[in-house]
Amino acid sequence: MKKRTKIVALLMAMVLVMGSMTACGDKKKDDTASSDNNKTQQTEKVTLTVWAPQEDQKVYSSVSDKKLLKYMCDEFNAAHPEWDITFKYAVCGEDKAKDEVTKDVAAAADVYMYAGDQVQTLVDAGALLPIADQQLTDVKANNEENALSAVTIDNKVYGVPFTPNTWFLYYDKSKYSEKDVQSLDTMLAKDLGKCKYNFAMDLDNSWYIGGFFAASGTKIFERVDDNTCKSEINDEKGLGAAKAILSLVQNKKVLCDDDSQSAISNAKKGNCAAFTSGTWSAAAAKEAYGDNYAAAKLPAVTINGKEVQLDSIGGYKYVGVNPNTKNAQVAQALAIYLASEDCQLARFKARGVSPTWTGLADQVKDDVATVAQSEQLQYMYITPLDSTFNNFWSTVESLGKGMLNKEITEKNLQKQLDQAAKNMVTDITKK
Repeated sequence: MKKRTKIVALLMAMVLVMGSMTACGDKKKDDTASSDNNKTQQTEKVTLTVWAPQEDQKVYSSVSDKKLLKYMCDEFNAAHPEWDITFKYAVCGEDKAKDEVTKDVAAAADVYMYAGDQVQTLVDAGALLPIADQQLTDVKANNEENALSAVTIDNKVYGVPFTPNTWFLYYDKSKYSEKDVQSLDTMLAKDLGKCKYNFAMDLDNSWYIGGFFAASGTKIFERVDDNTCKSEINDEKGLGAAKAILSLVQNKKVLCDDDSQSAISNAKKGNCAAFTSGTWSAAAAKEAYGDNYAAAKLPAVTINGKEVQLDSIGGYKYVGVNPNTKNAQVAQALAIYLASEDCQLARFKARGVSPTWTGLADQVKDDVATVAQSEQLQYMYITPLDSTFNNFWSTVESLGKGMLNKEITEKNLQKQLDQAAKNMVTDITKK
């Protein structure tokens, strides 16, 4: 009887255990089904508008059979199954972002690219959302400090860097040696035969001719206090810089270039031996000069009787997020991705746009334009984070235009510079 009781008890225990296992199995199935349902339910439909330059919206077979921007955004979408993103694209160059975005910030793109000299204006206009700190770990670890400090205001980072933004020299190495291009005087003195222009530069563009003022050592801009700014571009050093620009305007061997287009067109015909531009012109310069394609940092120029290294005005380009976006988390993640190692490498392969991502250094070390730009970065004047500095662009542009149309001559140059120094600081209230 005791034996039978033990067997019954054992059988009952086994039934309970199996029942328990079945229940667990059912629960696991239920949990899995519930999890799958949640995943389906949690897939968020999102629409994002992205503005980028025309060059990013072309097909480059070296990367994909899709347009470059679409390729990058599709890759981002595929990597985030939690979001089902519909992208809308429009053309807006980084140099035009300030003008286009501030027309109507609320109607502007969720994500857009802009040049670093515009950051203060865009922040003042409420057009940039600070990037969340927790998303910046990799960005900070893989970019130079300068690239981030130049977009940091009150300890908030307002964009993700993806390329340096400055200019240097492209040249035809059948006409100039590496030694020749170290001095602009040497380049201009050479007899190049049928080649019409020894040198080309956008001489009514403040971004280019501002480099002469930076090289001269004059104080282009200084904020004294909250209510006072000053500029000394009308001092002896600034006058020397202006005279150097004027001498180029008056030199028949120099082409006043319109954003490199005239220079590239003439270079293809053998009529332009050198011109200034950035990495965005690398493919066109290579096509124009062919086997004689070369690049270098900017040459030395003569200012006040002394040869000095020509500086470039510059900084970096960034991907920013509009505070008016309805999908801030997704937009910030996209901005970081569009400036990521993968996307920087894709832009380099497609367009020759050099990266800021330090881990890509070995992959771009043999690129002619990237090497030249890296050398020029040592002589780059980074524009101040100050809204009043915006006066610089129109003021110096007016000087260049006045020289080109012959309204500004050596006789009235000092007077024009005196007025320019005043115009530089017209807005003396810090935003």
